[in-house]
Amino acid sequence: MEWAVDPACGAVVSFSGTVRNQSEGRPGVSLLEYEAYEEFVVPKFGEIADAAAKQWPQLHKVAILHRVGKMSVTESSVFIVVSAEHRGSAFEAAKFCIDTLKVSVPIWKKEQWAGGSDWGSDPHEIVSIEEL
Repeated sequence: MEWAVDPACGAVVSFSGTVRNQSEGRPGVSLLEYEAYEEFVVPKFGEIADAAAKQWPQLHKVAILHRVGKMSVTESSVFIVVSAEHRGSAFEAAKFCIDTLKVSVPIWKKEQWAGGSDWGSDPHEIVSIEEL
């Protein structure tokens, strides 16, 4: 958050995606494990930040982070921070970043719950940022 503060900006918006204790059909989730190939993911984060900056020219700073490895309930797995001259642009850009990350970045999630463990229940095709 401190990194995103800018004298020209009136808004800093952050989003933290946390591990919850349930997902569809899987009550009692206790652990998530994320896997990703850094060489594919990091450039995608840059593409998302660039696309946000083009769509909202009043943005000053954008950071997109996603953890890998094992995370317990309530831990943050993804964090986005955006600073902009005005709050509307900051909120819209932060939402764009998380929504775009979810459909365009190859990050895999394995869930452990009371009834077992398996990969996340929301698999989908990865789309390019240009398609959005």
